[in-house]
Amino acid sequence: MRVSYRAYAKLNLHLDITGILPNGYHSVAMLMQSVDLADVVTVEPTRFGGVDIRCNLPHIPRDRRNIAWKAAAAFFGEEMPGLKITLEKQIPAGAGMAGGSADAAAVLAALRVLYAPEMTDGALRDIGMRVGADVPFCLRGGCCWAEGAGEQLTPLQSLPPEFRFAVIKPNIHVSTANAYANIDAIELRQPDTKRVYSLALQSDWVSLFPHCANVFEQVIAIPGLAQAKMLCGTAGSLLTQMTGSGSAVFAVCDQSADIRQVQQSLRALGGDFLGVLGPVPHGVERM
Repeated sequence: MRVSYRAYAKLNLHLDITGILPNGYHSVAMLMQSVDLADVVTVEPTRFGGVDIRCNLPHIPRDRRNIAWKAAAAFFGEEMPGLKITLEKQIPAGAGMAGGSADAAAVLAALRVLYAPEMTDGALRDIGMRVGADVPFCLRGGCCWAEGAGEQLTPLQSLPPEFRFAVIKPNIHVSTANAYANIDAIELRQPDTKRVYSLALQSDWVSLFPHCANVFEQVIAIPGLAQAKMLCGTAGSLLTQMTGSGSAVFAVCDQSADIRQVQQSLRALGGDFLGVLGPVPHGVERM
């Protein structure tokens, strides 16, 4: 039996770092939304031992370094059956869009179908947290407020379809570990996270966007970002911001925005334009 899932990317509409947890990880406060850019992940049992990972991109590791392998190991423990995992990547790596975490979530969802259909969503998210902080969100998807290390999720109403996200991935690779180290080295300017949370609970998106921020922009320099924010705002973007620890940048537009002008302003950042994406109400979706 072969099981395939679409694994959707996410955008951070708001990202604040609020402290350090007892385990040494950073505590966060994030507003995240799934968007309709997705990898396709297929899991198939095999008669042979080990995990055979195949991917359409040659630079993606196909061994224990791949988070898809780590997801299978977390699901089974030491006694893993033979598996073939095929990754058809569309979400760029190093973009802050949870491409790897989404793949891990899809692997876990597929393994539940194949081996443990009685497993609850909560139990599956617990396994996901052992794989990566974004994996529980990628399993649930939609729109969520995330706290703790990212695993404490408050589901919210997904953004309505009149909001669209123009997204570009500049030619900049950002190391998440280095980004957090740089955050620790400065005194952060704290955004108004309490107000963002309050407005998110009310789904008051238009009032919310002016208060959104990503604190990683204080330590990660994307050439031309300030100019792109100004130009996108002039064209009607409600929010132009980096997602995650970078380096993808998105602009939120409603029907009144000049979407062509927004796209042109983002393209000036260079790199790969990923399209104009819509919100989706889930994280993984069986095909």
